[in-house]
Amino acid sequence: MPATPTLQLSLGPVLFYWTREHYADFYREAADWPVEIIHLGESVCSRRRDMKLDDWLGIGRELTQSGKQVVLSSQTLIESEADLRDLRKLCDNGEFLVEANDQSALQRLSAAKRPFVAGAALNLYNPATLAVLSRAGMQRWQAPVEMSRDDLTRLLDDCRQQGLDAPCEVFAYGHLPLAWSSRCFTARRYQKPKDRCQFVCQKHPEGLALRTQEASHQVFTLNGIQTLSGACQDLRHEVSGMVEMGVGVARLSPRPEGMADVVTAFDAARRGELPSPDPLSLVDAEVCDGYWHARPGMDHSRTAGLG
Repeated sequence: MPATPTLQLSLGPVLFYWTREHYADFYREAADWPVEIIHLGESVCSRRRDMKLDDWLGIGRELTQSGKQVVLSSQTLIESEADLRDLRKLCDNGEFLVEANDQSALQRLSAAKRPFVAGAALNLYNPATLAVLSRAGMQRWQAPVEMSRDDLTRLLDDCRQQGLDAPCEVFAYGHLPLAWSSRCFTARRYQKPKDRCQFVCQKHPEGLALRTQEASHQVFTLNGIQTLSGACQDLRHEVSGMVEMGVGVARLSPRPEGMADVVTAFDAARRGELPSPDPLSLVDAEVCDGYWHARPGMDHSRTAGLG
């Protein structure tokens, strides 16, 4: 029998705005994929109301029956009292672990002495902060997406020396979430006000490409109030190094097409089964891994001659 992988795979929350049918079909397929953890929920924009908390809970229960660990991801930018009410319901769901993506979620969960996952947007860079959150109930934490391999290696070494054993998760695949704003850039592209956006971001199930003036390069991906990288991070070739560093989980961010192939490729990589030669891109998109190598984020090691 093959050895059990020491690196777990997780599906992050869907960052884009899909239809209810698309969510249902996606997670019905994901139930059979070789991932151990699946994050659910709307983490970007509160105006995306197609899916209610009860809908996410229903999907979560089905995935649990398929042997998945389910985590509910909180909204990253809280802008109103209504957002806070929804956040309280999420944190108090009573069934699933919650990923805290902002300080209000962190405060709610820690005050209630509930275990939680710390998201990348909390910007965790040092063992002192991780020690505080571990005492507050943190079960796992995601490294900031711009943190390099060498910096993360030093941080994990420091954590081990201080007896901090909460697993670290690395954003290993997908458009990198870079920033959030109170403005909706997708609505502005369509010359619509944010509060009457007519949900135009649903026209772009993988975001809206923002290119250079020459249209030769996709610099960013606009996703409502969120700005993502233009290129898609792909750390498949770094999986063995992650295991040696002590990374516990590799996060794969959902895309609308070809995600089963992405999961299969990462599952093979963690088992040491990368094909040779291995295609650079799993789906039709530019790829990057610059941040991992302490370079500009849009760089790619196999084209920039990086190690």
